Amino acid sequence: MQGNYQGMALDFSAPAGEPALLAPDSVQWRVYKNQIALGIGGIAAVLLEFADPRIRSGVWDHSTYKADPIGRSKRTGTVALLACYGPASTARSVIGLVNRMHGKVKGATPAGEQYRALDPGLLDWVSATASYGFVTAYDRFVAPLGESEMDRFMRDSRAIGQEFGARHTPQTIDAFMAMLAELEHRFESHPIIFEFLDIIASGKASPGTPRFLHRAIARASVSLLPPELRRKLELGPEFNLTMLDRFALRLAGRLADRKFDPASPPSIASVRLGLPADFLYRSPAEQRRLLDRQSTSLLLATS
Repeated sequence: MQGNYQGMALDFSAPAGEPALLAPDSVQWRVYKNQIALGIGGIAAVLLEFADPRIRSGVWDHSTYKADPIGRSKRTGTVALLACYGPASTARSVIGLVNRMHGKVKGATPAGEQYRALDPGLLDWVSATASYGFVTAYDRFVAPLGESEMDRFMRDSRAIGQEFGARHTPQTIDAFMAMLAELEHRFESHPIIFEFLDIIASGKASPGTPRFLHRAIARASVSLLPPELRRKLELGPEFNLTMLDRFALRLAGRLADRKFDPASPPSIASVRLGLPADFLYRSPAEQRRLLDRQSTSLLLATS
């Protein structure tokens, strides 16, 4: 897969052999290949971020989301995939570009509180919400992960978070919940949160998908929020998941997890690292054998 981000060329296939920021046996490599988990988890992360007026103002006042939700969503998705699967050198270059753009974002909330996008505390929260959103969405709507794998996901997310400037990322789901509790006094409901959810439910950010599925995805993202925070944000019963929502999303999530696309970033990245293109679609035991065989070959080659 080749493309560009803000004029910077992207190539998931080269340099051959260059590792990503995360290893192929990481939970991230399994989760990020699933577009349903990324969609639901990414929206949940934005809701958690928009609960803080500083982040909400920074995104809504300084990004193109309102005017170009499709383009903004695609760019965000490209960076997420690159951070997980791309060659580490390319990922760092693109993340550096993102950080430089964010360095220009500063201002004041309607209440007069000053903010800047590169505030370490805000970066910590943004990194944490993305990790929580993606891994929880996969666990609920694709395949159960279990506490140990979810915590491993949170720990390994530090490799990506620190590239964006995060300093203190929660290492477990429980640590994320503690972080949320510590910040909760800052959180508030706001019309922008509902406007954002309306954009998601309308399908403007992702055309080509059935309308009912967009509405289900919006409700699913709300369902990932802890109940107390959901009440504080005034996301009431109209955002409850229906039985049909759950069935449709779980079916879509499981189908997406089996849909092998040799032209997708995870497949191309696997080949870049000397693994089969369908590496992530093989059984865990077969993946382990392939990685062990690769490690043995590298040892023999350097001995």
